[in-house]
Amino acid sequence: MVADKKKILRLLKTARGQIDGLIKMVEEDRYCIDISNQLLASQAILRAADKEIIHAHLKGCVKDAFEKADETEKQQKIEEIIQIIDKMAK
Repeated sequence: MVADKKKILRLLKTARGQIDGLIKMVEEDRYCIDISNQLLASQAILRAADKEIIHAHLKGCVKDAFEKADETEKQQKIEEIIQIIDKMAK
């Protein structure tokens, strides 16, 4: 992985903390909207981590493939990006 590992780990650990908080909120029968807002915040952090990883992939792995690789590997990288975009668009 060529992404900034410290940044990714910080984001993921923050999301983990939020999820732990969500579990506690549900166990304590907290107000639904408060739980929903916390869920949205957790999702936003996970999206930010994913965005960092995808950007790093494009700037590193994909760039390298297009500079050095054969056509088959280039096509493979394109297909990977198409698949991840399709998943994100769901």
